[in-house]
Amino acid sequence: MKKWRWFVLTGVLAVAGASPLLLSSCSTVERTVLQPPQIEGAHYLGNKACAECHANITRIFPSSPHARFYKDDLKWAATAGCESCHGPGSEHVRVGGGRGKFIVNPGKDPATCFQCHLETHAEFNLPHHHPVLERRMSCVQCHDPHGRDIRKARGGLAMARLNESCAQCHREQSRPFVFEHEALREGCTVCHIPHGSINDKLLVERDANLCLKCHAQMQSASGRMFIGKQDHSALLPVEHEQKNALLKTEGVDEQQRHDPVESCPDDPVAARRAAASRRRNRCRPIAVRGRCPG
Repeated sequence: MKKWRWFVLTGVLAVAGASPLLLSSCSTVERTVLQPPQIEGAHYLGNKACAECHANITRIFPSSPHARFYKDDLKWAATAGCESCHGPGSEHVRVGGGRGKFIVNPGKDPATCFQCHLETHAEFNLPHHHPVLERRMSCVQCHDPHGRDIRKARGGLAMARLNESCAQCHREQSRPFVFEHEALREGCTVCHIPHGSINDKLLVERDANLCLKCHAQMQSASGRMFIGKQDHSALLPVEHEQKNALLKTEGVDEQQRHDPVESCPDDPVAARRAAASRRRNRCRPIAVRGRCPG
């Protein structure tokens, strides 16, 4: 009997101890860390006031991921509605609307987006980044904050939509070419990080590691090294004797692979030609859409 009472007492004490935690958790469910934009002299009107003029936005917005934070009740206007991103709208309505008139436009200032997207803000501070912090670009050039799929580019479908977003600025890379780099079929972000990177040209990996993500390195039974479908055996660093034997099996004399300047010290023209040939035979990045990189 005493043992049963001890179990009951333990359970009661456990519930009593946990109740403050449960209550505090429930009380913070509706709390937000968002600091909404402030507009001097303006007060909040609620989402219905915005819908009177911006019917095109309110029609598509329910399908947007941002709609998860949308509440019609006026008491939530500052933290869960249109005005949580655009600021209180009373002055905007009073002057009859208009772009930039008593309203915050995230297309002009990314600070509103960074209130929630802290990780993205950090990426823009990396050594190589798109110039959003410098105000030469804006978030809405690539993302539609009211659309269904914010992560995809504006207009178009799937990966074509994503690439078209990049093509707005990177027109040279988006031109049609005879031989297309197949990675483009999966989207520009296979190789590039759109916000910021520690690597030059916003690359996801540095050096040859990026190429090897798709162009796997494999060794044949005979010891030859293939990267993708190309034999790279003669271009990889191997021991002198092993490399010499490998070249002879190809019918190439080792002297032909030496530094061309050393091979032709008395013939500058031949040396230059040999150097050019050597540069052409080096392993170079894969040509984008058929154009060899410079």
